[in-house]
Amino acid sequence: MTYRVAMGGFLHETNTFAPSPATFADFEQGGGYMPMVRGQEMLSACAGINLGISGAVEAAEQAGWELVPLVWAGAIPSAPVTRDAYERIAGELVEGVRKAGAVDGVFLDLHGAMVCEHLDDGEGELLERVRRVVGPDVPVVACLDLHGNVTSRMVEMADAMVGFRTYPHIDMADSGGRAVRVLARLMAGERFAKAFTRFDYLIPIPWQCTDLEPAASLYRQLAETERQGVVSASLFMGFPAADFAECGPTLAVYGETAEAAERAMTELAQAFAAAEAEFSGRVYDAQAAVAEAQRLVGAGAKGPVILADTQDNPGAGGDSNTTGMLRALVEGGARDAAIGLLVDAEAARLAHDAGEGSLVALSLGGSSGVAGDSPYSVEARVERLASGRLTASGPFYGGAQLDLGLSACLRIGGVRVVVTSHKAQMADREMFRFVGIEPETTEILVVKSSTHFRADFAPIASHILICIAPGPMAFHPADLNWTRLAPGMRLGPLGKAF
Repeated sequence: MTYRVAMGGFLHETNTFAPSPATFADFEQGGGYMPMVRGQEMLSACAGINLGISGAVEAAEQAGWELVPLVWAGAIPSAPVTRDAYERIAGELVEGVRKAGAVDGVFLDLHGAMVCEHLDDGEGELLERVRRVVGPDVPVVACLDLHGNVTSRMVEMADAMVGFRTYPHIDMADSGGRAVRVLARLMAGERFAKAFTRFDYLIPIPWQCTDLEPAASLYRQLAETERQGVVSASLFMGFPAADFAECGPTLAVYGETAEAAERAMTELAQAFAAAEAEFSGRVYDAQAAVAEAQRLVGAGAKGPVILADTQDNPGAGGDSNTTGMLRALVEGGARDAAIGLLVDAEAARLAHDAGEGSLVALSLGGSSGVAGDSPYSVEARVERLASGRLTASGPFYGGAQLDLGLSACLRIGGVRVVVTSHKAQMADREMFRFVGIEPETTEILVVKSSTHFRADFAPIASHILICIAPGPMAFHPADLNWTRLAPGMRLGPLGKAF
């Protein structure tokens, strides 16, 4: 049957402790997402890349639906979304739904962890505004990030919410397709019972990785639950850096009957509670990480040793410009190392002014006011210059076109630094290659990422070390200055209660 469906998206993962807000310009530029796009152009712009909207559009077109594309906008994680940005984008999306007239359904590509200057629950507010336009009978389905801080309001306003099942998020497009198939059943007249629960402990994001236990087993159980008759089951690990009462992991189950939904929710919740102690692993401070990497290289490591600079991950609100790991590499005498991305538009401009082969005196990074961090004053050789435009072809970005602005490879002794003008999470090998660094043959690679890098770098890595250097995304949630978290929420697995 042919359905008429409105489609749009508005994505932001908010770290309320981060230094830089998400402005309208950030959504226009997109960061690691595609730039803001409207109308029919949205359908062509999202084709063939790894985003929820991409999989949704592909599945809807295959089903022969009439699509009403509205607006799609995403910005790289940061401090709260400005009131101006939220109201302009949400207003445009809701007005698009209004102007669309009669529709059979609405699909929204959202994140699930958006906080704004004036709203704790960006998605809940958006869903409620859409619901007021379409009324109670038109199905509204959202595709959400695995890290969504899902609220009760979101559950109430959406007929279904379908979450990613991989972290690194290599299934964003697949999840959009799953959400569309749920929407199809709703438009055909089915109605699903909802079961929803909230858990009572926060999880450091590197240990949420679905390539590791216990998350791997928990997400396999979700898929098995659906094969046993549940319509949709989504475990949202939560984004543990949003200071509001509904921050934290949740579980949303949709069943053909209330009994089926409640039974599945109980079984999944018990498994999650039982896994609490397993969300753990070893972390290194910057100096210890470099020393261990050098030891591994000296012992004959077969492939690069990857150091994840998790606390300056721009995919979690960092500005990708802290210098702790760079200092540790240089001062530790690393002989064949590379680090990226270090975002410093002024340094990139000076490198371009000087030209390839030149020596330049720079004050690199350290501009976000992070405690314990400062600019790194150094003389560096300009090894390679680039425009910053590249195709990120690995499993996470999935062929996305990135524009990192004026960029350069700077050499400081045995360390090469990828300097860019715009931030994006270092989660693709092309983000080294575009300035002449071959990641496969470099002994030590530092990536400003927590987990997404694993999708493209794990296949070449001999070892992966999670590192802590000064940055705005605290590895341990207990290190953040919480003021509004729900009383009783524990600040880590087996951790103390707020």
